[in-house]
Amino acid sequence: MLARIWSASVVGIDAVKVGVEVDIAGGLPGIVVVGLPGTEVQESRERVKAALKNAGYVVPMRKIVINLTPADLRKEGPSFDLPISIGILAASEQVSPTLLDDTLLLGEVSLDGSGRKSSRALPPPENPSFSLTTIRWSWG
Repeated sequence: MLARIWSASVVGIDAVKVGVEVDIAGGLPGIVVVGLPGTEVQESRERVKAALKNAGYVVPMRKIVINLTPADLRKEGPSFDLPISIGILAASEQVSPTLLDDTLLLGEVSLDGSGRKSSRALPPPENPSFSLTTIRWSWG
């Protein structure tokens, strides 16, 4: 199944809308990130897997392809952890994709599934008010 989540990236002093498309299909298990991801975004594969598992979700044992659009824009920083996590949950039907239609997500997740400030994203809130366990409770 395919899920699309919206996020953003900072380019200079401007925020640019970024699409996070997640497709779960047959094939060897693994996560592939395409669309000019920076090192931090590539590393999010491991953070996201641990965060989802430790928050009580199932990480699908299938091929997961994450496409970051637009493809010609370099995506940097850990602020894509949250949209990638929620994209995997939506694509694997663990949360409803319709809840995400008009939502833009930014945020870093820690290995236990809680939210963390991300200094490289848009200006972060004082205290992150999300966690993957809260999302599970809220979306049921």
